[in-house]
Amino acid sequence: MRRRAFLGRGAAGLGVLGLTLFAGWWQVDGPGAPEPVGLRPLALQSMDFRLTDHDGKPVGPGSLIGRASIVFFGFTYCPDVCPTTLSDITGWLDTLGEDAERLNAVFITVDPERDTVKAMAEYVGYFHPAVRGWTGSEAQIARVAGEFRARYERVPTEGDDYTMNHTASVFLFDAGGRFVSTIDYHEPREIAVPKIRRAMNEAARGAS
Repeated sequence: MRRRAFLGRGAAGLGVLGLTLFAGWWQVDGPGAPEPVGLRPLALQSMDFRLTDHDGKPVGPGSLIGRASIVFFGFTYCPDVCPTTLSDITGWLDTLGEDAERLNAVFITVDPERDTVKAMAEYVGYFHPAVRGWTGSEAQIARVAGEFRARYERVPTEGDDYTMNHTASVFLFDAGGRFVSTIDYHEPREIAVPKIRRAMNEAARGAS
């Protein structure tokens, strides 16, 4: 009887722990993650970061100006949010068809310790060929995340391992470098793609 009661309490405890971990993911790394109130990303012209793309070439804010851009922060060891979002981005680009050539799609790591140029090249290769992977030193990643107002945090796990909590939204800029909007985690394609097209059209009107 005592053993049954102990096992029951243990199962309940595990259930509470699982629920707590899920709630933490939902609030920090999932669709329930709050965006910083009142903080908008800087215009690209006001940013001053330097990174390296997955081909080993230097990149910076100027690499994004001239075409509308979608930018997502994440990491290659991410179990769910990052591959899901990059799959969504792949779907958006497929929907845009030839118009996707007028759009930058960039995935910036928040885990530079593991996400080397080689690791980024391999990872983005699983998604749309237009997606570029950017990495850098810890200081460089901290700078670019700060300018985008993106949040990230290293979280220890079992066995001296770790994961990364991070902003789950996609940042959308027009070709002039102005921040337009965010696309939320798991936002339906029927809403996300029109947002991207509007950003691309805003750039076209500004140039006319």
